[in-house]
Amino acid sequence: MGRVIGIDLGTTNSCVAVLEGKEPVVIHNQEGGRTTPSMVSWNADGDVVVGAASKRQMVTNPQRTVFGVKRLIGRKATELTELGARLPYKIVAAKNGDAWVDIEGTPRSPQEISAHVLAKMKRVAEDYLGDTVTEAVVTVPAYFDDVQRQATKDAGAIAGLTVRAILNEPTAAALAYGIQHEANQRLAVFDLGGGTFDISILAIENGVFEVLSTHGDTALGGDDFDRVIIDLLADEFRDEHGIDLRKDSVALQRLKEVAERAKIELSSSMTTDVNLPFIAAGPAGPVHLIRELERGQLERAFRPLFERLEAPCLKALTDARCTPQDIDQVLLVGGMTRMPAVQDRAERIFGKPASKGVNPDEIVAMGAAVHSGIIGGELQEVVLLDVTPHHMGVKVAGDKMSVVIQANTSIPTRAKKVFATTEDNQAFVAIEVHQGEHDMASRNRRLGRFVLGDIRSAPRGVTKVEVSFTMDADGILEVTAAEVGTGKAASVTIEASSGLTSDEIEKLGTRLSGARLLR
Repeated sequence: MGRVIGIDLGTTNSCVAVLEGKEPVVIHNQEGGRTTPSMVSWNADGDVVVGAASKRQMVTNPQRTVFGVKRLIGRKATELTELGARLPYKIVAAKNGDAWVDIEGTPRSPQEISAHVLAKMKRVAEDYLGDTVTEAVVTVPAYFDDVQRQATKDAGAIAGLTVRAILNEPTAAALAYGIQHEANQRLAVFDLGGGTFDISILAIENGVFEVLSTHGDTALGGDDFDRVIIDLLADEFRDEHGIDLRKDSVALQRLKEVAERAKIELSSSMTTDVNLPFIAAGPAGPVHLIRELERGQLERAFRPLFERLEAPCLKALTDARCTPQDIDQVLLVGGMTRMPAVQDRAERIFGKPASKGVNPDEIVAMGAAVHSGIIGGELQEVVLLDVTPHHMGVKVAGDKMSVVIQANTSIPTRAKKVFATTEDNQAFVAIEVHQGEHDMASRNRRLGRFVLGDIRSAPRGVTKVEVSFTMDADGILEVTAAEVGTGKAASVTIEASSGLTSDEIEKLGTRLSGARLLR
């Protein structure tokens, strides 16, 4: 059996690592970088360009260059109307309503686009190891739901990888940190990446990594901070010249590029210059965007985003039955945590300075490599106990969500509830399984539906049905419904669908392997 690699499939950048002698090692890519831009382009000849080469030509090829696809994976097009209006490429609805990307009339699923990035990581590892790689541990935001996790798994299958495990990013960071710091402690992993924010509370004791709680915001990340800068520059330019740069896909890409650079530079200096010559054409000829940005100006503009960091942290602490004083160490993960104002906010929430002893861009991939060692038996002294990030329950009368398994319950787990019929002489009961935190079932993610038929005829409320939820360590949910008294039962195993069938995954894998790739 070949080596199992660990991949951090990031919104902005991706990273791959492998376990060498019980130590995780980050692998350099073919360009010499330790991380790879999570960007995929199709050029005019139909060739696929991935990584740094894609990023270099995004300004000249904006409508065929896809970045931030992690924010689309497992989502419906109707959920992304506002985001789509700000992107240079076009989001379209697939037949089932999923968000896909239109590349010059050819719809591409987020799974296929992500697969190109995963395939790049696979080749990076194969070049380093000198052997074929077929298995990987892939990380996802802790607050991803079942559909998003399955979509990530399917992206791996398209890339020619068997995904041995889907691992939460904060948990991965804690694994990598805990392997190097063996003291028993309680960690808060504060993970602000390019597209999502996660906070997880973990306890490490005698080699056992127990996730106590997790919370987050899947619509808060570095891209949102970039958009604030883009809007700031574009609004000022529009007020001065009467031209909205956001309506020009090339100008929008140039703005994104300079916004990302300004954000990075202002993490280590107080001012930076923005210089975009020939950004637009006005009545009098070419117009330039030249101005100075100050750190304080951006921090004031970012304030609404900073404020969104606090509530998930407090909820995670509450769910873990902890106070900030109980936390021994705060780990900063994700490139956005290099921003001084983000570090200050984390310190204010937890009442202590955060650890700066880890590389926020690499530690998640290193943790994925550690988990590959746990799976493969190389690290038998390490045990991981994870949790389910969302409530799971059934839809009841009035579109209410009746929770059976609470969020942050350690898995594997089992729970049950008894329900009564709502109509006289009811012949069957339809069980709709949902996942999410909203009180209304329809506002949560529907995972599946099955029917328990031929139940006893009786007035409403008399016939009782017991519904049992069983979730294994891999997050696969089995739901059973049985009539109380007679024992008549029905069940369904719910393995989330990403919206792609097995045939579609196979065809996409064939298409990817046959794609003309420019290195």
